[in-house]
Amino acid sequence: MRLQATQTTPAVIPTASMADIAFLLIIFFMVTFTIEVDRTQVTLPKTVMRFEVPKKAAYVSITEGGQLKVSDGEQMSAPVQSSDEVLSFALEVLGQDPSKEFVLKADDSVPYRYIDETIDALKQARAKVIYLLSAQETQDDGSGSGS
Repeated sequence: MRLQATQTTPAVIPTASMADIAFLLIIFFMVTFTIEVDRTQVTLPKTVMRFEVPKKAAYVSITEGGQLKVSDGEQMSAPVQSSDEVLSFALEVLGQDPSKEFVLKADDSVPYRYIDETIDALKQARAKVIYLLSAQETQDDGSGSGS
């Protein structure tokens, strides 16, 4: 006597947990995504030593052509015309958060008088901490030791 199969089970891919996986991936990318508030392209001067700057610091950028841009660390950078506008921007930012740190990001070919005017404006606004952004140059000490 021959037995016949009455019902065949089709092959299926279980998709019940796909929504959970997609939801977890979305949360992961939202948590790890950071927005760069100052995208001003400058060639930074070289230094031997460099410190990490705070993530929520306010930025003041000076491009090769002398154009000034400012950002409070929360919003995208906006162009300003002079160091007087940098002063009013710094006063506004420090009015909201008196301990706010500032990062000065200047192209290495910018004449120093522009940098000096900007630093003076930040000092007049009573900024407590001003970082000067630079590119760290790795130097070999020549000792030949591997440690």
